[in-house]
Amino acid sequence: MKLDDFAANYLSGLKTLLDGFDIENFRRIVEKILDAYEANRRIFVMGNGGSGATASHFACDINKGCCMDLDKKFKVICLNDSLPTLLALANDVSYDVVFVEQLKNFFVPGDMVIGISGSGNSPNVLRAVEYACSHQGVTIGLTGFSGGKLAPMVDISWTAPVMDMQKVEDMHMIVVHMIMQAVHCRLHPALKTGSSLLDLPCGDAL
Repeated sequence: MKLDDFAANYLSGLKTLLDGFDIENFRRIVEKILDAYEANRRIFVMGNGGSGATASHFACDINKGCCMDLDKKFKVICLNDSLPTLLALANDVSYDVVFVEQLKNFFVPGDMVIGISGSGNSPNVLRAVEYACSHQGVTIGLTGFSGGKLAPMVDISWTAPVMDMQKVEDMHMIVVHMIMQAVHCRLHPALKTGSSLLDLPCGDAL
């Protein structure tokens, strides 16, 4: 395949996904994240590989980008960011428990757990979400393909319905950036376009 054709096909696939974007569950996720902020709840996020990078990016965007100028702060913890902890648990116990064992240290009922898994079937993500579900947590899943086991487990699932891991991860990053901007706008209702460090069109839009 010529590179021009490849690029056109890839972008066409993304456009199809964007045209079918699940706005309703996106809205529900944003509202739940704002609820966690108002209630001073922790938000735990995790993933493997590319999904782990998305989880790290999410924590950075929310912790810094949404509230750096506010006295009240988010409490987002990315469970795949502590490499020594991950290695210790994987080596001494099992890779399947690297997230759930960290939750046992910090999680309290009412906290939020966000699992990111392209396939929806990552055992370590499922174990952590299962723990949160059984301990009165709020659970969210970002998945792809057909949603896997994760989608029906969580309170809110956002699924990129495509059998292509890279396009799934593309869509997850779009969702993360949209969440960040929507949350920022909700927390800065007086801002107008151009008045924010992020140059976001807030005001009455949200």
